[in-house]
Amino acid sequence: MNPLSFQFVSTVRLGMKSLMLHKLRSALTMLGIIFGVCSVIAMLAIGEGASYEAQEAIKKLGSQNIIIRSVKPAEDAKQAGVGRGSSLEYGLTYHDGARIQTTVPGVVRVLPVRIIRENVRFAQNSVACQVLGTLPFYMDIVGLEVARGRFLTETDERNHENVCVLTAGLAQRLFPYQDPLEQSIKVDAFYYRVVGLVREKNLPEHRTQAGRMEGEPLDNNLYVPLSVSRSRFGEVLIRRSASGFEAEKVELHQITVQMRDMEAVEAADPQIKTLLGRFHTKNDYETIVPLQLLRQAEQTKRIFNIVLGSIAAISLLVGGIGIMNIMLATVTERTREIGIRRALGAKRRHITMQFLVETVVLSVGGGLIGVAVGVVAPLVVAHFTTMKTIITLWSVGLAFGISGAVGIIFGLYPAKAAARLDPIEALRHE
Repeated sequence: MNPLSFQFVSTVRLGMKSLMLHKLRSALTMLGIIFGVCSVIAMLAIGEGASYEAQEAIKKLGSQNIIIRSVKPAEDAKQAGVGRGSSLEYGLTYHDGARIQTTVPGVVRVLPVRIIRENVRFAQNSVACQVLGTLPFYMDIVGLEVARGRFLTETDERNHENVCVLTAGLAQRLFPYQDPLEQSIKVDAFYYRVVGLVREKNLPEHRTQAGRMEGEPLDNNLYVPLSVSRSRFGEVLIRRSASGFEAEKVELHQITVQMRDMEAVEAADPQIKTLLGRFHTKNDYETIVPLQLLRQAEQTKRIFNIVLGSIAAISLLVGGIGIMNIMLATVTERTREIGIRRALGAKRRHITMQFLVETVVLSVGGGLIGVAVGVVAPLVVAHFTTMKTIITLWSVGLAFGISGAVGIIFGLYPAKAAARLDPIEALRHE
């Protein structure tokens, strides 16, 4: 072993020996670093998990889609409360879908959707659901997969077949003991034959509707051909109450426009708004662009991580101040020892290295323990709650790197202070 290596090893051993003489004090000093590193990793993992769920919900709407929805205008909503038999007409039309398809560049497909809230019945069971009248390619655009049977076909649409497809959750509630396929269910005054079950891709069937993002397919949907929805339910929906009734004429409740690529989405959004604005005198529709929502969510994620990381980093700062405080006290306690070492030939850099080793050992040791606790904590949170947590390598590296930097930065001043002591005055210290 060369002299420099021997000297470094000796300095490390001396520093470790000094720390072991005061085990409790060393452990308490490390706690600040441990909690700081742990909180950085855990808080960033929770923030990453929350952001991931929000982004996944937006992605399910389709980054290449533009969603347009019918909205009841504010003036019509006020009018609905006046009189016993009010009649309203608003929202999207079939002509709107045709104009978008033929006018806007980059459009691949236009998907019309009608949504009627009804009760579906089988035997003694009655379940509230959403009846969606749509076209066969709805499954491809929205992101559904067939669990059993099949989805709607062009033949169903063309022949006005009384067939339907249920989401897996609705099927479980409506058919707790029977096989739903090929059963006949009743919606309003008509019977429909169940030809398939679908579920959302990459999601467990037991997910509840609570907290789901608006516009995401819910687990109580019943799908029928658009032609059947139009002929069976009509375009005028009547809601009855004790004070009278309210009639609403809405041709389409939603139009999903699938674009060629994401660049086409950005160009088409203002064009669609301009096109619809020419034929809608009332503000009776809204547009949702998932691509824009996704970018906003990514920006929010970055800000959220910075805020959480900054809050957690305060714990590391406090831990660093604790290390500096203890090391300054240690320098005072060991002034005579420093004087003896200087008298025996130790140079200032040797004294600096000795105290710096002690602070680095405290900070790095606390950092390693903090990493272990910080990795376990999010897993415990995810196990006992429904909250999703994601531990990233960069957050672990960042927390551990900061803990090491804290040891060097906050240990440098006490080490320099110890090295600057006058040997003669140090030997006189009681």
